[in-house]
Parts: sequence; structure tokens; C-alpha cells
Amino acid sequence: MKVLFLIYHGFSETNGISKKIYYQVDALKNCALDVRTCYLLESDRNKYRMIDNNILRDYGQGVSSKILKRVEFNSIADYVIREEIRFVYIRSDHNANPFTINMVKKMHKANIRVVMEIPTYPYDNEYSSFYGKIILFIDKCFRKTFAKYLYRIITFSDYKSIFGTPTIQISNGIDFRKIKLKQNINDTSHELHLIGVAEIHYWHGFDRLVQGLVDYYKGNPVYKVFFHIVGNFFGERESNDIVPLISRHHLEPYIILHGAKHGGDLDLLFEQSDMAIGSLARHRSGITNIKTLKNREYAARGLSFIYSEQDSDFENKAYILKVPADESPININKIIDFHKRLKLNPSEIRNSILSLSWEAQMDKVLKAIEK
Repeated sequence: MKVLFLIYHGFSETNGISKKIYYQVDALKNCALDVRTCYLLESDRNKYRMIDNNILRDYGQGVSSKILKRVEFNSIADYVIREEIRFVYIRSDHNANPFTINMVKKMHKANIRVVMEIPTYPYDNEYSSFYGKIILFIDKCFRKTFAKYLYRIITFSDYKSIFGTPTIQISNGIDFRKIKLKQNINDTSHELHLIGVAEIHYWHGFDRLVQGLVDYYKGNPVYKVFFHIVGNFFGERESNDIVPLISRHHLEPYIILHGAKHGGDLDLLFEQSDMAIGSLARHRSGITNIKTLKNREYAARGLSFIYSEQDSDFENKAYILKVPADESPININKIIDFHKRLKLNPSEIRNSILSLSWEAQMDKVLKAIEK
């Protein structure tokens, strides 16, 4: 069966979303499907709509190219129909509008099964800037109409229906071949190294951990705790929640801002770390239940980790430390005590999630669309 995996943006080697999409596409290919990937490419100031390595549409340069990439979707629908693609997997960009509706409507009329993945739901509270609220307003006006032409919506939540369309509930998956298992078990008798990897949004709540470290170091402890923040801040809000705290309390030796890392550099940071930090403030965006990719990547690395949401794949795991879904500073002493009691090694942690491969998750989608 021919499949089109459609995203509305480009790829970046340091971006976790890009890595996830590569994993999903590979998983579909491993299910013996003919998979093509549609994405945007910006090169030499030109903007292109691509199918794998081939140009589907050249949008040119300047203002017109910025408009066209947001409104021109007929080329995608025409390609899908012409190539007799039977299944289209869309990753939502919260961009329901008359132009995207027209695209999925044409596919629907051609008896093509179109599903759309909504990575986080609900997502309305993720928008705070003026421009973001305009984007959200447009999406709110049209998303139920858009959803009418979808066969199913893919969700990592427990919702059985979204925007009036039935869901397929899956977990974020793992490509175990691409994620290196932690090899070293470090000496933590005198210090503990924590790592948080993300494009840092306010709902990651890293500021809660930083405030916890502020409180912890006020007592001049002998036992040292370090926090390695790996990734770029999404915006000024996130930076202002964290950087001034570090500076004001002179915690630069203990809270290290590494910026975005990938490949061997990222592997090395994981080797130096003893425990990982997941999302600590999903409640800020109105989310209670979610199955984040980051939690699964930490477990695949073989690290214990902390989070505050509800994640049914991990709730009862011995290597998980849950913290309250509120605005309280994270209690650093509880982290230290938890890690001292932990008996599992990296291989045991990784082996506990072998059922969460991307092949297994994509197979759930395929079985649902073949009914």
C-alpha cells in the first residue's frame, strides 16, 4: 500500500520532532509499506514543497512564497490522487483553514483514508502570544469542519473522540536502533547529575526544578546536585523564567545550559547523567494525560526520570518519580533519596518498554484503518 506522511514544516537534525517523524516513517516502511514524505524545504531563500528528494511545488522567494506555503495544498491532494495513494498520515500543525479543508475534502472524495496525529491535546493553552492567538482563533473556527473529512484522529491521550471524529489511541514510540543505551553507572556517592532535554517550553516546567535547586543550595549542602539543560529556549518567557534565577543565586556551577545537542555530543551528556527530567508542568497547558516521546526516550536510554502528568505506560514503574502537578518547587532531597533507593540498571529499564517500539504503535494505526 502507498502511504503519504505529510508535515507542514521542514526538518532539523537537532529537533526532537524531526527525529520522531523519521522514526515513524521508518516504522511504516518496516511494515512493508511504500511510504513517501511530504515536507517544506527552504534552500537558497527559495521555498519548496517536497516529496522525499523531489520538488512537488516551487514557491519561489519573497512574500509570495511565505503566503503560498500556507495556502497552496492542491498540489498535495492532486499528487495523492494521481499516485493512487490509499492512506495519508498528517501531523497536525493546528492549521485548520479553508485551504487545508479543501485538501482533505478532495482526498476524502477520492476514498483515501486520511488520519491526522494531534501530538498534544488539548492544545489551546499552548498559545499565549498575540500572533499565536490569531493562529489558534482560525484553527478553532475550522477544525471541526476539517475533522469531518478525516477517517480517524491519532492521539497520545485517552480521548475516544476529538472534534467529533473517533480517535486511534497510541503511545509515542521508540526506534531502539537509533537510541544508545547508557553504558556507565556513575559514582553518585558525592554528587548527582540530572539532565533535561527539550526545546524548552513553559509547560516543561524546568523552572520548578531550578527553583528547587535555589532552595536546596541555600542550605550549603555537602552533596552536590547538577542540572544539565540541553536544548534551546522556545522564547523569552522560558528564558526569563530560568536564566535570571540561575544568575541571581549564582548557580552557574550547578545548572549548566548546554544549548541544543545531538549525536555523539548528546550521548556523552547522557553518559555523564544519572537521572532525567521529563515535563514538570503540563498542567500549565491544561493537559492531564499524555504519553510524551521524551519519557520513552529516557527509558530507552536506561535512565530513571521524573514527570508530573499522567502517563499510563509508566505510572507503576519502579524507576519513576512522580511530582505534584502544581507550581511548587521540586524537592531536591526527595530526588536524592529516590535515586539512592533505585536498584534497576539501564538494561532493565530499557527492557521494560520493548512493547513501545514505533513498529508496534504504527501497526495499531494500520489495523485500525484496515477495518
